Amino acid sequence: MTTHVADCSVTNCSFNDHSECNAAAITVGGSQDHASCATFIDIGVHGGLSKVLADVGACQRTECVHNEHLMCQAAEVHVGPGADNADCLTYEHV
Repeated sequence: MTTHVADCSVTNCSFNDHSECNAAAITVGGSQDHASCATFIDIGVHGGLSKVLADVGACQRTECVHNEHLMCQAAEVHVGPGADNADCLTYEHV
């Protein structure tokens, strides 16, 4: 099972379709105490799938309470602006 990306409020991302992510999957990256959507692309070209299906494919934030063996175990993930253009707003430090 993968965790579904419930919504994305990063309107300048090429994978954003009316506040929904249409990438096949996202990767959560970032740095210590910060989680960002590493799939974010701001090139002005719309991309992704024709349907909204995005899940979290991998999570590199091992210090997040939802991370288990590099997989997100949260009920759902919310992506939006934060310290970076696109942050994982569901991130919680252990």
